[in-house]
Amino acid sequence: MSKRQLRSRRDILVSASALTALAAFPGCATAAGADITGRLARYMVSARDRALPDAVLVACKHRILDTFGAMVSGARMKPGVLAVDYVRGLGGTEQATVIGASFRTTAINAALANAMCGHADETDDFEPVTKAHPGCAVVPAALAIAEKEGRSGEEFVRAVALGYDLTCRLLMALGPDLVRGSHRSAEGTSSTFGALGGAASLARLDETGMRFAISYAAQQVSGLWSWVKDEDHVEKAFDFAGMGARNGVMAVTMVQAGLTGVSDVLDGTHNLFIALSTDPKPEAMLEGLGSRFYVTETAIKTFSVGYPIQSPLDALLTLRKQHGLTPDNVRDILVKLPTDAMGIVGTSAMPDVSCPHLVALALVKGAVSFTDSHDVGLMRDPAILAQRAKVKLAGDPALMDPAAPRGAIVEVTMTDGRKVEHFTKFPPGTKENPLSTEAVNAKTRDLIAPVLGADRAEKLIDQVNALEKLDDMRQLRPLLIA
Repeated sequence: MSKRQLRSRRDILVSASALTALAAFPGCATAAGADITGRLARYMVSARDRALPDAVLVACKHRILDTFGAMVSGARMKPGVLAVDYVRGLGGTEQATVIGASFRTTAINAALANAMCGHADETDDFEPVTKAHPGCAVVPAALAIAEKEGRSGEEFVRAVALGYDLTCRLLMALGPDLVRGSHRSAEGTSSTFGALGGAASLARLDETGMRFAISYAAQQVSGLWSWVKDEDHVEKAFDFAGMGARNGVMAVTMVQAGLTGVSDVLDGTHNLFIALSTDPKPEAMLEGLGSRFYVTETAIKTFSVGYPIQSPLDALLTLRKQHGLTPDNVRDILVKLPTDAMGIVGTSAMPDVSCPHLVALALVKGAVSFTDSHDVGLMRDPAILAQRAKVKLAGDPALMDPAAPRGAIVEVTMTDGRKVEHFTKFPPGTKENPLSTEAVNAKTRDLIAPVLGADRAEKLIDQVNALEKLDDMRQLRPLLIA
C-alpha cells in the first residue's frame, strides 16, 4: 500500500472518529463552525492598534496603578520574598525587571515573581461576577513583554485591557459556577488566558502566532480550589497570579521562538470549552469585544483584605460613624455574607482574610490600615479578641445575587438593646461605586511609599497616570527596583 493510500485511509478514519465524537457532543458542531479561535486571534491582532475610549483608558490606568501598588508592597511580604529569591537563583537573560529587587531576569521569570508579589497580599483587584483576579496576572505578564520588546505605554495600556477581557471572558464562556462546582479555581483557571492577552498583544504576534499562543495557553490552563487551605498565602499567590503570568508569557515567547501549535484549540472535537465545562457558551468569549471592556468592571479594593470582607468592613465602619459605636456600647455583631464566602473568610488563620478578626479590629480602631490588616500579633491582642467574641458570621442565600455577588449585611445589637443595621450592596471601588483617581493614588501611595520612598512613589504615580504618553516602558525601571 502506498503512502498516499495510507494517508487517505488515515484521513477517512480520523474524519469518521471526529463525526462520532461530534454526535456525542452536540454543542461542538456549533463551536467548530463558529471559528472562535480565529475570530479571537484576529481581534487580538487588531486590539493593539485600537484606541481605548477615554473612560476605559482611565479605568485601565487605575487598575495598572493599583496592581503596581500590590506588586511593590507584595515584594516585601513572604510570598513575594520567596518568589524573588527563587527566580534570582534561576539566573537568565536580563529581559525584564523584578519589582523591588536589584536584578533583571527573563520575561518568564520576571512575570512569575512579579505576579506572586502582586497577590502576596489581598490588595489586588477582583471581578465580582466571575471571581477572577485579573490585575495580578495580566499586568506583570504585560510588563515583562513590554520591557523585553521596548513597547510604549500606550501599547501597554491596550494590552492590559485585552488581558482583562480574556481573563473574564474565558470564565463567562465556561460558566463561573460550573468551574467552581468542579473543584476548580476560577482565579487559577482564568489567569493564564489573561496573561496571554497582555503578553501576546505586546509581542505583536500575527493571526497564526495568536492561534498557536492561544493553544499553548489552553494546554496550561489549570487551578484547583484547594488554595483555600493555604494558610501562608504562598501557593495562593502562585495559583492566582504567578502560574498564570508565567504560563501566558511562556506561551507567547515560545511562539516568538518559532514553535508551532494547534490553530483551533477553542473549536472542534477536543476544544478547551468542552474539556473544562459541562455547559460551555463559546460565543461568550467574543460577545461585546471592542465595546464591553471588563477592565471597567473589576473592583479596586478599598481595604487590603480578602474581597468578601470589603462590604462587611464598609458596613461596620458606616454604622460606627452614624451611631457612635464603641467596644463599650456594642453587645453583639452579626455579619451576613453570601454563602460561598463563608469558607473563604470565615475561619482563616491569616489576619487579612479573617472576617471576624477584621470586623473586631475595625470596631476598636475605627479604620483598617494595611499594616494592621497584616499584623498577626493583633489576632492575639486581648482588646481585639474581646470584640471578636461578639462577632458572628452567617451565610445568607439571599445575598447570592448575581448582580451584587459580594454584598453584606451587618447587624449590631447595642448594650441598651437597640439594633442598627447596614447593607452594603456595592462597596467602594466597584463599578457601581467607583473610586476617583485621587482615591486610587492615595491607596497606592500608602502601599508603595514605605518600600520605594515618598519621592519615587510620587514619580511612579505620576508616570502611570500619564502612561499613554510614555515612549518606552523601560523608562519605569528606575522607579521599580530596590
